[in-house]
Amino acid sequence: MLKYREIRIDDIGEFWRFMNRLDQETRFMMYEPGERKKRVTEEELGEDIRNCVIEGEDFLKLAVEGEKIVGYLRAERGRYNRIRHTAYLVVGILEKYRGLGIGTALFQYLDQWAKEEGIVRLELTVEICNQAAKHLYEKNGFEVEGIRRKSMYVKGQYMDEYYMAKILS
Repeated sequence: MLKYREIRIDDIGEFWRFMNRLDQETRFMMYEPGERKKRVTEEELGEDIRNCVIEGEDFLKLAVEGEKIVGYLRAERGRYNRIRHTAYLVVGILEKYRGLGIGTALFQYLDQWAKEEGIVRLELTVEICNQAAKHLYEKNGFEVEGIRRKSMYVKGQYMDEYYMAKILS
């Protein structure tokens, strides 16, 4: 049975393993397989999570089955006064769990948090070829604002991304 909950400090190890699984499963996340371990340590990820949980500035909701993390949505609030009303999103769901409504549920939690926190603009990027993700974002109120040409280099090819946003008020 799927449940949705805030990340906890004791989730750090499982969250690290989950993120590495995502890197292996999909070409649409930022890190290539194995790259995360070279760029970010589990301890650094833990520090980031602790700041998110303790400071409460950002949003990080998990989808879990038992104790296994199967999806997440993170929104990082703008740190400077002029962009404090914005949040940049990253979402990831294990392949086996896609198409089950997890993304939609996570976006519902996000919308509630954003309203409570006075967030006016939610934004994200998505590779143009990732039509399933683009559909999820559009279904949840996001619109394409532009194209970031050759913004990613994946498997020997430059990829374009859509820049998408949702205005809440």
